[in-house]
Amino acid sequence: MALPKLTTPTYELEIPSTDEKIKFRPFLVKEEKILMMAMESKSSADITQAVKDIVTECTFNKVTIDNMPMFDVEYIFLQIRAKSVGEVSKLKLLCPDDKKTYADVELDLNEVKVQVGEDHTNKIELDNGMGIIMTYPTIDSFRDSGIRDINASNMLEVISGCILQIYEKNGEKTYDPKDQTKKELTEFIEQLNTKQFKQVQKFFETMPKLKHEITIKNPKTKKESKVTLTGLNDFFG
Repeated sequence: MALPKLTTPTYELEIPSTDEKIKFRPFLVKEEKILMMAMESKSSADITQAVKDIVTECTFNKVTIDNMPMFDVEYIFLQIRAKSVGEVSKLKLLCPDDKKTYADVELDLNEVKVQVGEDHTNKIELDNGMGIIMTYPTIDSFRDSGIRDINASNMLEVISGCILQIYEKNGEKTYDPKDQTKKELTEFIEQLNTKQFKQVQKFFETMPKLKHEITIKNPKTKKESKVTLTGLNDFFG
């Protein structure tokens, strides 16, 4: 006699960048196993692929995440995880006041939202009517370096991958990055002066992020401090 099928609950969320409502379910034991194996391997590529596979499966293959902004994928995964293993995440956070003591903190994952920095814009104006229009990094932008912010090793690659358009004469002439080689894009970025490059950095610093501020209390000094959590890794217990 065949065993009975278990009923899996279905939930709904809004994709932060589009406000589109999608349905999702918690991940199952088989999917949790995939994630655990990826985490144990400590391979950034394996973890990235596991997150992609779980989000795809748990949204009933209705969401295409290859071109989806990283913060959307992080938010969807966090919601799936909350409904799968519990809405309260237990964290150990380093206390800022002495920078050596860790505090145990419980975080309600339902309170975590995608936040946008002040004065954020995806249009970067350079000189003489020239400029760049940016798009947001995807999860594959960090396949090799891991789910984290831009660092020295991946900086040029991530920036070149996020250029949507280069224009001259205030938009009268445009260049599609898809028509350029990787070398050409890298050389273009390397031509930017310090002021222009800071504008590019500001785009990434202020772009939408999974972000939450939490107050922690140092168990030794009893001093309270505010800690800002950003990105998926910070919300894993």
